[in-house]
Amino acid sequence: MSLPPRKIGDAKVNPIGFGAMGISAFYGAIESDEERFKVGSRHHLAQFKRTGKRSDIFLATKFAFTPNGIRGDAPYVKEACEKSLKRLGVDYIDLYYQHRVDPKVPIEETVGAMAELVKEGKVKYLGLSECSANGLRRAHAVHPIAALQVEFSPLVLDIESPEFDLLKTARELGVTIVAYSPLARGIITGQIKSPDDLDKNDFRRAIPKYSKENFPKINKVVDRLTEIGKRHNATPGQVTLAWILEQGDDFVVIPGTKKIKYLKENMGAANVKLSPEEIAEIREIAEEADKAMPDKRYPQAAWDMLNLETPLPKKE
Repeated sequence: MSLPPRKIGDAKVNPIGFGAMGISAFYGAIESDEERFKVGSRHHLAQFKRTGKRSDIFLATKFAFTPNGIRGDAPYVKEACEKSLKRLGVDYIDLYYQHRVDPKVPIEETVGAMAELVKEGKVKYLGLSECSANGLRRAHAVHPIAALQVEFSPLVLDIESPEFDLLKTARELGVTIVAYSPLARGIITGQIKSPDDLDKNDFRRAIPKYSKENFPKINKVVDRLTEIGKRHNATPGQVTLAWILEQGDDFVVIPGTKKIKYLKENMGAANVKLSPEEIAEIREIAEEADKAMPDKRYPQAAWDMLNLETPLPKKE
């Protein structure tokens, strides 16, 4: 079974995509070149152009992080895009995100520069990642924002919180939610039972929500999702992806993986049809977990980069 396509801007996309951060060094030792070429990375994904199927690929990439901090100034926006086009070996980027908001630069300046890239044909659609609701509104007033990339899973429901108001705002503006880390950074698959199962350099070790103290609670969530999965001959990861996609037609997911077998497993979530009762059951599981584990989903330094506001543009 395949799911009907969903929309990002005017483009129709597969509801289940692929997030490439999982093959970076953030998740411990990098695989061999042989293994990485099988799955892809920003550079390896450029091989799609050489297959002659570039038009079948909806390619998204981001800018903002530099060795000297976050940058959202107009010159850097354009410079970063040119470098991405060159590295990826493509003529255009389907979806170009600001990875994190630059608190020093009015978001109107950043999005204005991104809009110029659209006019030049280098970018088709614009996106933001982990911005504030107010920032999303301000950005959207400059140029339509097609996608909001945010973390969302049964262990992370932040965008639904009135404190952030992001889901409500995105829906008011017609912005598609691109859920990253929908499998809770792989934690919810059941493959990881404690932080001791992680590589010593894996940044998940530093995430408060995934502390050693919280893992017994996480494992209970996984056990309950596993039981639901048995009814569908599905894994807890597949059940999770299916549940997220039931949150609305304005949700797409981008789970990451280092291995082809898990890539196929993730795509297999399209075959899982949850009943209304099961959707409600998983909602209950998620809300209980949210209350039981209110810890931050990032280390403090990274947490401080989320939901930032920017200065207002200077009046002419």
